[in-house]
Formats: sequence, structure tokens, C-alpha cells
Amino acid sequence: MEKSSKRVRVLVVDDHTLFRRGLISLLSDFTEIQVVGEAGDGNQAIDLISFQKPDVVLLDLNMPVMNGINALAAIRALDLPVRILMLTISQADEDLIGAIRAGADGYLLKNTEPEELRKSILRISQGQAVLSPEVTASVLQAVSHKATSTPPSLLSVRELEVLGCLSEGLTTSQIGAKLFISENTVKTHIRHILEKLESSNRAEAVSKANQLGLISHSS
Repeated sequence: MEKSSKRVRVLVVDDHTLFRRGLISLLSDFTEIQVVGEAGDGNQAIDLISFQKPDVVLLDLNMPVMNGINALAAIRALDLPVRILMLTISQADEDLIGAIRAGADGYLLKNTEPEELRKSILRISQGQAVLSPEVTASVLQAVSHKATSTPPSLLSVRELEVLGCLSEGLTTSQIGAKLFISENTVKTHIRHILEKLESSNRAEAVSKANQLGLISHSS
């Protein structure tokens, strides 16, 4: 079923103004969809989502200030019943898998036909997952590879980011500033990290994470 008794409230997030406005104009032609806001970066999106509470967010990947993956994780931290559909030009496996791990409900390429975009938004709003045909094979291959090689991480993408900050000795406020999230959200992530790693404090969590190879060292 694609039809719904109420219109799907959509927020459009893309840093390219011409594309964003064109997309909004296109969506306005669909009677089942209502655009409730637009944003040019992740920070703006988070503020608007908290205020507008859309059903679906169309989220670009490569944006200034806060990219799509970080914005996605921050949106998930709001703990709102919002569905997130990535709409991007990137077919890179790391972007695709990173978005899915961070909590994306769908991943569409910007060359998607208007009617398919409409159907995808409606499906996403009803709890279904959506992938562009061009990236489906990459997802299946990545899942298959993970199942036969490296076991899945104990921690989410955002928790791994917070853990990396802990390993650098950053304070709660410094982590929040670096990752563009609130201190309360940082504390929530740290609590989850301690629980998952069965640690009583931050130092113990970092030590265990190093033993498990969860912290990458780029120096």
C-alpha cells in the first residue's frame, strides 16, 4: 500500500541551493507529500527536525559544517520517530555502508526518477527500507563479507567516534563540540560504551577497546 490518509511530512537537507529548491518544487507536485522545511547543512537540519518533527528526512551526504553521516547519527540521537532517506550522488561503498550503519532507512542516488522517488518516500514513511538498484549489490556483498570475515563491532559508528575522542583524552564538552552533539548526548553514548564494553570507567573502556582493535591510530 502506497497511499495514506495523511500527507507525509518531508524535510529536505542539501547544501546545493539549486538542487534543493528544484527537489522541493518536484515534491510539491505530489499530493501525498508535504515539504515542511529545508536546510543547507546538518546543523540546520537538527534544529529544524526538533521543531518540525517531519516523518521523512531527505539527507545529502557531502555537506559543509556537518556531513550527512554525522548529521544522521546526531538525528538518531534525538530519539525521534523520523525516517531518514539518504539522497546523494555517491556510490562509494564506504559512504553507503557508513550511512546504513549510522541508521539510514534508505539510500537513493540523485539520478532516481521522480516517480521512483515518490514511491520511495512513501515506502520509507511506512517503515520499509529503500535502496537504489545501483547500490544493492554493494550492500549484499558487504554483508556477505562481514558475515564470513570480521565479526560486527560491539559499538555503533557514533559510539566509535566518541570512543576515539575518549582515547584522545577529550572531555565531555570537548567531545560534544568536536562531534556537533550536546553534552547530554555525549554522556548517553559514553554510558552505552561502558555497558557494552563492561567497563566501570572511561579509562577501562579505552583499554578494552584497544585490546579489541576498536580504536584506530592514524599517527
